[in-house]
Amino acid sequence: MLAEQFEQIIQKRRSNRLFDVNIPVDDSVIQRSLERAILSPNSSNMQLWEFHWIHSPEKKAEFHALCLGQSAAKNPAHLVVFVTRQDHWKQHAQWNLDQIKNSLQGKEPGKREKRGLQYYGQLMPLLYRQDIFGIFTLIRKSMCFFMGIRKPFMRFGGKADQRVMVHKSCALAAQTFMLSIAAEGFDSCPMEGFDAVRVKKALNLPSGAEINMIISVGKGMQEGVWGERFRLPYNDVVIKY
Repeated sequence: MLAEQFEQIIQKRRSNRLFDVNIPVDDSVIQRSLERAILSPNSSNMQLWEFHWIHSPEKKAEFHALCLGQSAAKNPAHLVVFVTRQDHWKQHAQWNLDQIKNSLQGKEPGKREKRGLQYYGQLMPLLYRQDIFGIFTLIRKSMCFFMGIRKPFMRFGGKADQRVMVHKSCALAAQTFMLSIAAEGFDSCPMEGFDAVRVKKALNLPSGAEINMIISVGKGMQEGVWGERFRLPYNDVVIKY
């Protein structure tokens, strides 16, 4: 039964670029969908993301221009900007540490808790810390090289690797959000075409934040779906071992 319902949601979810301005989308739909997005899987539970909900008519008009005049951004009921916050790694590592410590309730940590405390207290700083001389990047790359000589080891080095990791997590949340919108009976369109510099300025974001994608939401119109959905054949993209 659940599989059939999920199949219906997958089939319903199409990128729709035209929205009916006469059909509103209640705020509760967006809130529920964002709450579901927060439950998305993400790297090490670091949750290095933010979801900026664009609701007011004035802000939506501003973002239509920032999205390069795309039709999908012209008359949406809502816009949500999915943002990566790699610069929040210290706060989020500490938050995870606090969750583990609070769960102990004064008891001595067991094997799992000790591993978690070490993970967020030592490994996450090693994974994310940066310096202007690139010393930590060199340390990470050296560790990966030497540890990977004799056994499989995660190859992780500089800031580019960190960026890829946080953007993957943020994209998972964006997909959860869009599937939720479809389940609520509405439509969405993810957009990559935007002026990232101006979007960051409009949201008053610091340099360490990056825009992952912008998603418009509304009640889609039939002409907003650009034809049939075409996908490469299953056997062209699935390699079974």
